[in-house]
Amino acid sequence: MVRIPLDSTNGTQDDLNGFRFSLDQIVTKVNKLENQVNDVEQFYHSIDVQVNNSKEKGREKHLSGTKKPLQGASCSGAVAAAAATAKRNNQELMRQFSTILNQITMHEWAWPFMDPVDVEGLGLHDYYEVIDKPMDFSTIRSKMAAKDGSGYKNVREIYTDVRLIFNNAMKYNDKKHNIHNMAKTLLKKFEEKWLELWPKVDKEEKRQLAEEAQLQLNMQLAQEATYANMARNLSVSLHEVDMQLESLKALVIQKCRKLSDYEKTMLGNALPMLSPENLVKALQIVSENNPAFQPNTLEVDLDIDAQSDYTMWRLNVFVKDALEAQGRTAEGTAVNHDNGADDHNNSKRRRIS
Repeated sequence: MVRIPLDSTNGTQDDLNGFRFSLDQIVTKVNKLENQVNDVEQFYHSIDVQVNNSKEKGREKHLSGTKKPLQGASCSGAVAAAAATAKRNNQELMRQFSTILNQITMHEWAWPFMDPVDVEGLGLHDYYEVIDKPMDFSTIRSKMAAKDGSGYKNVREIYTDVRLIFNNAMKYNDKKHNIHNMAKTLLKKFEEKWLELWPKVDKEEKRQLAEEAQLQLNMQLAQEATYANMARNLSVSLHEVDMQLESLKALVIQKCRKLSDYEKTMLGNALPMLSPENLVKALQIVSENNPAFQPNTLEVDLDIDAQSDYTMWRLNVFVKDALEAQGRTAEGTAVNHDNGADDHNNSKRRRIS
């Protein structure tokens, strides 16, 4: 946006205040849109990371075999339904596992494993040095009955603890010890019972994994749809901002007074004083609103009177600022020029006629 001095317009102070208010509104809208663009970019970046991680872990094959994705609000309902199904199926598996547990604990050799080992009473002073995690059937049953969230989440966890009971006993007691042989016998019977239940456990675990993968995919697709809509809306909003800026520019041009002949003469005299870099930028300003103008030739014919008022104001402001910056740079730098250097610098400048 071109900076227009207060005395450079034909409009009133109210017109100027109106321009500033409109420009402030556009800036506020652009800042808001910029934040939304950042959100969209971060989301799609995270999607790229997830896709790369999935490929590394070989999960894409598993996801490709899932059912057709759900859409929109149905995702939340699907999550609740999946959780209810998993809970119901887990409860049924635990009920069947409890039957196995009852059969094992009713065995005549189960009594040493029903309660925690009486370490002090039996004088087993090295027990905790040998056994990292003690376990017994009373502890398992208490955890199975827990309602505070500290209980078992599935039968596989219970299976692990039951095996731990017998493995601890065999680890601490010598093979010739009765407790060792009793634990070994019960472990074998337990594994036989577990194998009967295992197909149902395996089926349910696979079902839950597939369902979780499907739900994750559904939620990802729902998010992608949301951000795709956001991206489309951003595109429309950014186009609206462009149109508002064009309208505001047109209003500014209408209100701009023309440069006086004296100001044009001063501008024409100032152009050759620009550095090569700034001269290129100045000529680009002219070409932006004058497609017929060719700024890339060695010698440029610039008819100042033929340029639009808007171009003249932009050019005038740029040249003034550029020369001020060049002057500050020259004051801070001590450089000795000989004739050869002057000729070299002059040869780098475009000729403005």
